[in-house]
Amino acid sequence: MATSVERSAPARTKYEPVIGLEVHVQLLTASKIFCSCSTRFGDPPNTNVCPVCLGLPGALPVLNRKAIEFATLAAMALNCEIRETSIFARKNYFYPDLPKGYQISQYDKPLAEHGFIEIETNAGRARTPGAPQTKRIGITRVHLEEDAGKSLHEGFVGAGETTAIDLNRSGVPLIEIVSEPDIASPEEAYEYLTRLKEIILYTGVSDVNMEEGSLRCDANVSVRPRGEKKFGTKTEVKNVNSFRFIREALEYEIERQIEVIEGGGKITQETRLYNSVEGKTYGMRSKEQAHDYRYFPEPDLLPLVVDEKWRTQIRSTLPELPEARRKRMMSDYGITAQDAHTLTLTKLLADQFESAAKAAKNPKRVANLVQSELTGRLKAKGLEIEQSPITMKGVAESADLVESDVISGKMLKDLYDLAFERGKDFPAVYEEEGRPEQSRDTSALEKIIDEVLAANPKQVEQYRGGKKTVSGFFVGQVMKLSKGQANPQLVNELVAKKLD
Repeated sequence: MATSVERSAPARTKYEPVIGLEVHVQLLTASKIFCSCSTRFGDPPNTNVCPVCLGLPGALPVLNRKAIEFATLAAMALNCEIRETSIFARKNYFYPDLPKGYQISQYDKPLAEHGFIEIETNAGRARTPGAPQTKRIGITRVHLEEDAGKSLHEGFVGAGETTAIDLNRSGVPLIEIVSEPDIASPEEAYEYLTRLKEIILYTGVSDVNMEEGSLRCDANVSVRPRGEKKFGTKTEVKNVNSFRFIREALEYEIERQIEVIEGGGKITQETRLYNSVEGKTYGMRSKEQAHDYRYFPEPDLLPLVVDEKWRTQIRSTLPELPEARRKRMMSDYGITAQDAHTLTLTKLLADQFESAAKAAKNPKRVANLVQSELTGRLKAKGLEIEQSPITMKGVAESADLVESDVISGKMLKDLYDLAFERGKDFPAVYEEEGRPEQSRDTSALEKIIDEVLAANPKQVEQYRGGKKTVSGFFVGQVMKLSKGQANPQLVNELVAKKLD
């Protein structure tokens, strides 16, 4: 079946997309934003509720201090200006899982504004060597709000005929991070979200687990003739549950809009859903006119004041963020940009690496082993690096054994294979295998070399005829017969001595 990409390719260069993202992040507090109910995920429906989050008459909200601190910390990490006084407002709309008939949010005076994230525009789907090309994506605002409940369409008796409501999520604290329409491609959107997730994870304010709804993203996208300043009519793509699907949805939606315009039609302002199986977006509801939410200040909450003293206290808890840490680690340990990126995917991993690197004889070798030996095996097993049976401490111990010439690279590979097969860390497997060491027994190695030379007279003749590269063949045969336990440098020396 011909795709819209194929049909509209000639016209694509005439247009440019304009993308803005609205990201909701659930804050990792133990209790909800306006009551003491638990925020624990996965509990039975409607068990973590009280009069406040059920919206019962006379129930008054009490603001969660930790939610304010987490929201402020996240906004600082995103380079935002923190407003000293912000206002909570009622956002009025009807929805079955919104028990009060309004959502407590922030509107014209949000907690924070005017932030940004630096992205690499030449990063693509794999890091490229050389100096990165960076672009600053503006953040319009970061504001606090409460979550709504959840509509359930399956998993209960009568699901085929009715919809059930679970209000456990109602009142869970969120921050909404609204970007400027600075994103110019699906790849930039993917890179922005990746950086945003890394930053939020480093602050510790959320686990940003998309599967559990801790991070949700809506994308606003329009197209316009290249060079035009006026925005085109936008559509909103909602409820996409992975960064990869967001990228795919944007790719499809951009091509769909170009195709409509080129065909003489007009884009309708609407909300659309993405079907990841078909790779297409579908209209969900029309948004011909902006929804009138009738915002007004929340009468049950005073203005929120985050004064200079409190801001200073919160800022003191701000950790070293991913990009700054990458640059420092490259400088401190002599590792590459690719190494630094892999080793800082999470704060825990970076902490483990630094602890191991400081104890290791050669930190660069530790990083090299992660890239050369660890990541390939993880990919083959479908594991994330945090799930590796070989810990950073184990990598460091193996690096020291290679650095000290106790084991060879071949022996290390075999031991890593065994560690993954057994699901055990490197030190445990090394002990189980009897702490093997490289052989430096010169007489035993010379005997093996004599056998190899005698068995391969043709290659000996080629070497002595001037084809010196054949020595690698002999070294490989010796290493094979020694079961990888011979010292490669010593084997090279002895082979050369015998042949010459």
